[in-house]
Amino acid sequence: MSAPKLHNAMWPGLVGKGADEGQEPPISLEKMLELTAAAEVNGQKYDGIDYFLFHPHTDPYADDDEIRRIADLIASHGFKVGSVVAPVWGGTVGDSAMGDKEQTDKFLEAIKVGCRIAGIFREHGVREYGVIRLDSAEFGVDKWREDPKANTTKIANTFREAAKIAADSGERLAAEGEICWAGMHSWKDILDLLEEVGMPESLGFQADLAHTYLYLLGYNAPEHALVQPGYSDEEFYAAYKTMTDKLRPWTIDFHVAQNDGEVHGAGSHDKTGKHCPADDPNGKLDIVKCASYWLEGATERGMKHICWDGCMFPNAMLEDGSTWNTILDTMIKVRDSGSWS
Repeated sequence: MSAPKLHNAMWPGLVGKGADEGQEPPISLEKMLELTAAAEVNGQKYDGIDYFLFHPHTDPYADDDEIRRIADLIASHGFKVGSVVAPVWGGTVGDSAMGDKEQTDKFLEAIKVGCRIAGIFREHGVREYGVIRLDSAEFGVDKWREDPKANTTKIANTFREAAKIAADSGERLAAEGEICWAGMHSWKDILDLLEEVGMPESLGFQADLAHTYLYLLGYNAPEHALVQPGYSDEEFYAAYKTMTDKLRPWTIDFHVAQNDGEVHGAGSHDKTGKHCPADDPNGKLDIVKCASYWLEGATERGMKHICWDGCMFPNAMLEDGSTWNTILDTMIKVRDSGSWS
């Protein structure tokens, strides 16, 4: 059984960045690749990257030659591409999976865009594994709460059509559980959604250690909280087992991350789990131990890599080489812990 490949996400250079007041500028793909390639711990380097399919790193409607040029650039650093993020949000290509037909058509167009680029990467040879990541693209839960059952069904119907598109392209989709996305804002609601879609071979779950920690706390769904403030270690791991036992069978992609319990965001990507440095003294997670709950049986579910998600890191942290060495060291510990099976 081969060990998981170790990837670094490129989107921390983009998400929450921009030209608006208070925002930091985006970091180019070239710079993010250089920072990732420079990291090394005891001779081990990152094996690849996970990738967001939108400006300024990618024009989602770039022609095949431009996509192949990007593939060449990534491969020139010795990297593979793993999972890619479809541009499903309003203001990119897509729109709400819970919206009207015009909006859901845009959402499905974003899935087609993602499948097309992922396919070119596969044909090129730079991509041999990974999924296409999505969410409901319906920010906040207030509108969803007006009719939870009907709105979950709306999202499920859209996701089912998206899964058919992916299946026809030989791809799998993974819904990333974040508390900010309607219908996916708690462990129970994402489980209900996945079960209603009912296409586990084509649509699964992407578990992020930072985001799923807030699932435990029930931040956007107190009725589904599994721990209360002041919890003991025993209470935490009992709750963690409850959550992972429910969601692990659906988990086909995994983000290594740390979280300090805060709800945080930047720019257009507000009110989500705060990603912290791997060695953050305020981090609430034993990363290696928590990862083990998700990675049991990973190979049986088709997983071949794990990815660090440093989303919302400030630019000074992203551009500090020691950040990526510390993270790589943590990922090596996850890989070598014996939990991958």
